[in-house]
Amino acid sequence: MSMSSGRSEDRLQVAVVGAGYWGKNLVRNFHGLNALGAICDSDPERVESFKQQYPSVKLFHAYSDVLRDPMIRAVAIATPAEAHSDAVREALLAGKDVFVEKPLCLSVEEGEGLVALAKKKNRILMVGHLLWYHPAILKLKELIGAGELGRIQYIYSNRLNLGKIRREENILWSFAPHDISVILGLLNEMPEQVRAQGGNYLHHQIADVTISLLSFASGVRAHIFVSWLHPFKEQKLIVVGDRKMAVFDDMEKKDKLLLYPHSIDWKNNIPVANKAEAQPVELDEGEPLRTECLHFLDCVTNRTQPRTDGDEGLRVLSVLHRCQQALEKESHRQEQRVRSTEKKYFAHESAFVDDGVEIGEGTSIWHTSHILKGSRIGKNCKIGQNVVVGPNVTVGQGVKIQNNVSVYEGVVLEDFVFCGPSMVFTNVFNPRSEIPRMNELRPTLVKKGATLGANSTILCGITIGRYALIGAGAVVTKDVPDHALVVGNPGKQTGWMCVCGVKLVIKGKKATCPTCKKSYKVTAGGMKTV
Repeated sequence: MSMSSGRSEDRLQVAVVGAGYWGKNLVRNFHGLNALGAICDSDPERVESFKQQYPSVKLFHAYSDVLRDPMIRAVAIATPAEAHSDAVREALLAGKDVFVEKPLCLSVEEGEGLVALAKKKNRILMVGHLLWYHPAILKLKELIGAGELGRIQYIYSNRLNLGKIRREENILWSFAPHDISVILGLLNEMPEQVRAQGGNYLHHQIADVTISLLSFASGVRAHIFVSWLHPFKEQKLIVVGDRKMAVFDDMEKKDKLLLYPHSIDWKNNIPVANKAEAQPVELDEGEPLRTECLHFLDCVTNRTQPRTDGDEGLRVLSVLHRCQQALEKESHRQEQRVRSTEKKYFAHESAFVDDGVEIGEGTSIWHTSHILKGSRIGKNCKIGQNVVVGPNVTVGQGVKIQNNVSVYEGVVLEDFVFCGPSMVFTNVFNPRSEIPRMNELRPTLVKKGATLGANSTILCGITIGRYALIGAGAVVTKDVPDHALVVGNPGKQTGWMCVCGVKLVIKGKKATCPTCKKSYKVTAGGMKTV
């Protein structure tokens, strides 16, 4: 219900919805442009506070009253981000043009729906990515387009402050949209790869600090550092080209954009940096927010496409979503490391350990290895780099699995087995890509103390006996007796091995280790200790 009525006049009237922390700035600017038709906020005291300052402006408590008002042609939404999707949708359905503060919404799917709805209804949809209305960013875009910086190599931004700390969204969604928008616009491409990491310090589910890393097909890399736990305010964007470097510092009162014509010379195959004095770039005057509001009014009046339209907002939303996914993935990995500590085994930060895995005390799992669900690994094992174990694989105690080995389902390794680098297990005898045969697994058993040499291959359905040794590169096609030495392709037994790993000396039906002096006798089932 309207609390006061404004003058009825033939002018474009915009309603500002959400007049709090940032919304009050929209109120001020649209009023200064003679376009403020109404203010809507759910807080009665806040609405009342505008009564004296803007006596001719309509004041509303309910958003539905704004949408029913025929004099209001457009709305500017500055509510919390979680409310953006519903507010934008309702306004579009009511036939209003929409300006919405960043981010467009909190879901890519919802964002796609909003953009499609705006096009269907032939309504203006503009997202408040304020930096694209800043003279410095517009000039920087112009300089890059003209080749002034040369080939762009790297971009990074810092958006840091102590506060404003939010509970409805994390720092990534609160601070980073502006910088993502600028980086995408400067490069005119979407990132191929996105990574992110951060820290939750004030609330266990809300990130207070994040660093997002973007990689582009052009070879450009970028990172975005945002925090509301920083001792001072900093808002910088740095673009590194192979001819010049540009620094946009929004905290500077003067010379917000500087060019550094540094160069790199090679002397005796050593790069030497030649530093040059900064060159201030002359910029147009104007408050970015006023320019943004004026741009929205022009688009509504002339039915033209906004500089930061729904499609641009959707691109930013997509990158935000990918950053959030990467952030959650990294957080999960950190939790795994904590669990590893609690369970008294070590897993490198790049290793993946699925839920439902049992790992014994003293075991270490190294770079990029993956332990799949249902697997059990005993105490004091050494799992090297790029190793895959599982699913549902049993590994005994004291087992060493060297780099680049995959221990597939169906393989059992007893205690103190050694798997050399890049050796191979199989689990299906006649695999076909187009014919599923996981129900035809043939089990492989490697008994206690056996050694499988580097690059050896063990066909499925085979048992490797206790303390057997398979030579490097051998291909084992049949069962191997206890203590047997097998080499070649196909693998053939060429001798017998001691428990200590030394070839036995055979005399008749007796054998002796020349190193540890253990004695054995030859039986039908292989070597037996005397």
